[in-house]
Amino acid sequence: MNKNLKTDAVDRLFDAILSLNTREECCNFFEDLCTINELLSLSQRLEVASMLKSGKTFVEIAKQTGVSTATISRVNNCLKNGTGGYQTALERLAK
Repeated sequence: MNKNLKTDAVDRLFDAILSLNTREECCNFFEDLCTINELLSLSQRLEVASMLKSGKTFVEIAKQTGVSTATISRVNNCLKNGTGGYQTALERLAK
């Protein structure tokens, strides 16, 4: 984990997320925690990661999602050089 993220407050946030049991609980928590735009941005990044993994081009992704190529590039960099978080989540969603 990035050393800047290793704080008691971040650990508590992750523990709170892990304590949620249902989609409804997650929805309620994240709706309270984030703005609508923040949630939409997070969901778009996951969608971009999925599309990149399936072989879509930056142009196709930008056209289909409206996400900027800068964001697509950032997600792509995380897929290639990140911690594997997207990969783990996408693999588990595929099951």
